[in-house]
Order: sequence, then C-alpha cells, then structure tokens
Amino acid sequence: SAAGCSVAQVPVAEGKSVQQTVELLTRKLELLGAEKQGTFCVDCETYHTAASTISSQGQTGKLMYVMHNSEYPLSCFALFESGPCLIADANFDILMVKLKGFFQNAKANKIESRGTRYQYCDFLVKVGTVTMGPSARGISVEVEYCPCVIANDCWNLLMEFMQSFMGNHTPGIPSVFGTKHDSIYSPGDTMVQYMELFNKIRKQQQVPVAGIR
Repeated sequence: SAAGCSVAQVPVAEGKSVQQTVELLTRKLELLGAEKQGTFCVDCETYHTAASTISSQGQTGKLMYVMHNSEYPLSCFALFESGPCLIADANFDILMVKLKGFFQNAKANKIESRGTRYQYCDFLVKVGTVTMGPSARGISVEVEYCPCVIANDCWNLLMEFMQSFMGNHTPGIPSVFGTKHDSIYSPGDTMVQYMELFNKIRKQQQVPVAGIR
C-alpha cells in the first residue's frame, strides 16, 4: 500500500516561466526546512484502440494510458479513463508492443513529470515540471503523508501542510479519496491522480491561450 497523497497542478506564477515557478515553490519548501532526496519521474503514454478492432466490433475507440512511476520501478500501470487501474510488472511494455494490432501508441501524446523529491518531517513532496515533447506545459505537486494509509484520515493534515507552501493554490480533496472512504490507499490511486492531471494539461494545450507569445 502507499500512503495517502494528493497530486495537483500549480498554475504558473504571473510574469514567470514554468521553471521560475518551480524554483519559487522549491525555495519555499527549503525555507520550511525540507531536504532534497533525489529525483522522480512519472510518465504516461496514450494508446488508442486500433481502427481495425473498432470497425469490426462497431465500438467507439477507447483510450488506455500506460504509466510508470520511479517510486515503483518494478511496476507498470495501465489505466482507462473511467477506471480500472491495472498494476502489472515492468514486462507489460513488451506486451503492449505485441498488442499493437489492438492498441496503437499515440506517440505525440507522451507526457511526463519530473523533478526533485523533498522530505519534510513525515511528508514527501515532489515538485515536477510537466513536459510534452520538447516543451514544459505545467507544474505538478505531489504531497504524501507517509505514516497514513487511510486516505481520508490524513486529508486535513495534508491540506494544512500544502497551504504552508502552496497558499491559495492548495487543491481540494482528490476524487479518489471520495471513492475510498475508509479503505487503504494504493499506488494506483496516485497514478489515477497523475492521469487526471496530465489529461487536464493536455486539454489546456488544445485551447489557444490569449496573451502568451
């Protein structure tokens, strides 16, 4: 099991770049006394149902997301937008290549978040730059309260801590918490939150933003 955690997007600060905003956040963490503990990476590849299977079965195409998280180097996560989340071993990637008659990799859609891990008391914080192709598209902040595996028990503590360095960008309670009630939080719940965040960032990119040159 994993400890309860929140994954949220932080908007780019007014007049700043993605990188400068990441630096502002990490500086706040360091001022609180958080210590760097290596790096992390979460990546996500999109697969869509191959055209041949759709036409023969008359179904609408489904998207499947194949994800990796450096915290779980031996696992591979396969998620559908409306659930479920399958946790497989790392050989799953090879299987996907063999299934290319059914699922095709939308390579242009690969998205990842990477950055620095910080430890502060019982919290693990990961501030990441979200990139698609060559460009930085957003910022992710993952905060985990390590001692607690029942998600809803730790939300207030998580929120209080997040407010100390995220201020008014502190997120609301993640939807996976709502469905958990008193059950154990799992690594798959974190990956669902990353999938939702990545999809949100992808959609934001499709809308022309005024004022950005």
